[in-house]
This record gives sequence, structure tokens and C-alpha cells, in this order.
Amino acid sequence: MEVDSDPDLLKPPSTRHKCSACYKQFKKKEHLVEHMKCSFHSVHQPRCGVCKKHCKSFESLREHLTGPLPKSNCSTIYSERGCNLCLKICDSLTSLNDHKKICCLSAPVPLGTTKKSDAESQIEVSNSNDVNLIGSGSKAVALDCEMVGGGDDGTLDVCARVCLIDEDENLLFHAYVHPLISVTNYRYEVTGLTEEHLSNAMPLKEVQEKISQILYNGESTGSEWSDGAKARLLVGHSIKHDLDCLRMNYPDHLLRDTANYRPLMKTNLVSHPLKYLTRTYLGQCCGSSASLSWLSRYDIQSGTHDPYEDCVSVMRLYKRMRDLNHKESIEASFSVHRTESFRVDLSSWTKELETMTPDELYQMSTSNYTCWCLDQRQNANTN
Repeated sequence: MEVDSDPDLLKPPSTRHKCSACYKQFKKKEHLVEHMKCSFHSVHQPRCGVCKKHCKSFESLREHLTGPLPKSNCSTIYSERGCNLCLKICDSLTSLNDHKKICCLSAPVPLGTTKKSDAESQIEVSNSNDVNLIGSGSKAVALDCEMVGGGDDGTLDVCARVCLIDEDENLLFHAYVHPLISVTNYRYEVTGLTEEHLSNAMPLKEVQEKISQILYNGESTGSEWSDGAKARLLVGHSIKHDLDCLRMNYPDHLLRDTANYRPLMKTNLVSHPLKYLTRTYLGQCCGSSASLSWLSRYDIQSGTHDPYEDCVSVMRLYKRMRDLNHKESIEASFSVHRTESFRVDLSSWTKELETMTPDELYQMSTSNYTCWCLDQRQNANTN
């Protein structure tokens, strides 16, 4: 007796081509190749501590672990042994509690807006500018400015206060800045500043000179952090805006901006406010352990904005990102500025790429941003 066979059952199972980084699957190999051309997967991307999936940002990794449709196994393990700040998966609940005692930070004590005479401010600034006071191992400084309003409607940002700290959170420079134009809005609710604070403030030109002396570590302006030169990395949040208000320039490759660092941005590449970043990555600890209750909050900018508080916060964010352990990537990825040429190579190698395995494609892929973990290697080379 002849039995009719379902033709669909006789078809061989279709081959799926899975990305080795994000695990997306494609029906055709050329689709996987196109995906690898635009995804820029690398070991520098945030990864799930359970399944090792690569994500474009820590926000997308958090969605993978805790979002509306989390990966069930990853979500379960994360809820038991995961740090809600750095998203690390620990070996046990005990190690998680020990980890959180280090990972969870409290906000620094702000400087406040004490009114100082010009002479007192000069003494503080001149002492802090001694290059010997900056740690010999400190390759980065953080800067923050507070702005008052100029122009007819008070919407023009004018620098009125500036602060710099080193990696150890030591105050290097703090001054009120004499505005170049008339102030029409002191923005007191945010800045805490009044006309009295700026009456004997330091001229902008002198502020620029003192900041340059710190950034270039006493060397001539124009020295850069390479080949043994001592120019420092400059950390900030929207740092180019602060530099613009100070009417200063600094080399782009020496800037570390927490507002524009891809792993810290939204999935649509929009910046997060500094207040959100500090609460999310530094000190909004979760957990029922009584020993961790005092580590529960990291609140800044709850009232008057304080430049020292913001400096410390951006420096802590920078160091947390810099100290991520991408150990398998340091040697291979130290030639950071190869992204554009790599992109051209991929587009011209389409046929060759289609013969490679997913793992080989991943090994060729590189990040489209400079990972801050590479600063660790640069530090080691210059010490």
C-alpha cells in the first residue's frame, strides 16, 4: 500500500547561522556577514555573566537580565547572585554581599558655597597647582563647571565656578570665575551663587592658565599624553561644553566623557543625566541584607549643584569603566584607532567573509568606540 509523504517532512532542516556574540540567527550566511559589518562586536562590549551574550550598552544588558522579556535562566541566576550596579554575577550570596560593600558607594561631601576672600582663594589655588601634589600615578583629572546665565534672557551659559580633582579625589583647583559678560540670571536654585560670590572672582585668563598647568602637568601647552609626555586624561560629563564655557581646547583623544561613552548611553545613543548614572552604577544598592542598608543611596544634585561632588562622581564612573576586566582583549585591541579602516576592509571582503565561521568573524570584529579599559595599558606603559 502506497503512503503519501508530506513534502515538508522530507525537506532537510534549514541551516541557521548564529552570531557568536549576540546569538542572533540568520537564514543566510551573507545576512550574518552584513550583521557583523554593522554590529562592531568585541570583547569590550558589556556581556551577560551567565550566557556571555554581548550587548551594545549596560542598559541593554540590564534589559536582558531584568526587562519585560528577560532570558529566564540568566534572570534567575542574576536575581540570586547578581550585583544590580555593575551587573556582575558572583559565585555565592556571601561573595555578592562582600562585592557590594566595595561596589556600592556613597555620595561625596560637597564643598558648598562658602564665600571666600580673593586672597584666601589665591592661596588655595596656588598650593593645589604644585605638580608634586598630583599623584605620580594619576593619569586622569576630572573637571566640572557651574554656569550662570548671561544675555538678555539669561539663557547663555557663563562659567562662574570651576573645580578639578585627581584620581584619588584630591582637590587640585577650585575657584569662582569672574564672568566676561554681565550676569542676568544667577540660577541660584541650581548654582547657589549670588553676586557676592563673583565680586572678587578670579579672571578667566588666570583660570585658564592654572587649569592648563594641571592638565599638562607643568609642561608647555601642546604636549600630549604619548611618547612619555605628561598631559593628562580629562574626565567630565559633557566635558566639551565645560571647555567651551572656559574658552579652552583639549585634544579629543585625551577626553573621557561619561555623557558620550557608548556603554553608559541609552540603547538609542542618547545620553543619560549624571544623576541617573551615579544612582544606577555607583550606589543605588538593592537587597534585604541589614549589613547593606547604609549603602542604599547615592544622591547628587538633589538641590544646589556642587562641582566637587560632580567631579568625584564622574571620576568614579570613569574608574569603574576603566577597571573592567577585558583581559583577553588588551593585547589584540590596543591599536585602538583602527575602526574606520576595519570597516572598509569588511565591506571589500564580502566573499571571503562568507567562507568564515561565526567564531572567525567575531575574532575579526572590533569595537567602534575606544574602550576605557585600554587606559590601563597606557598607564602601565608610561609609569
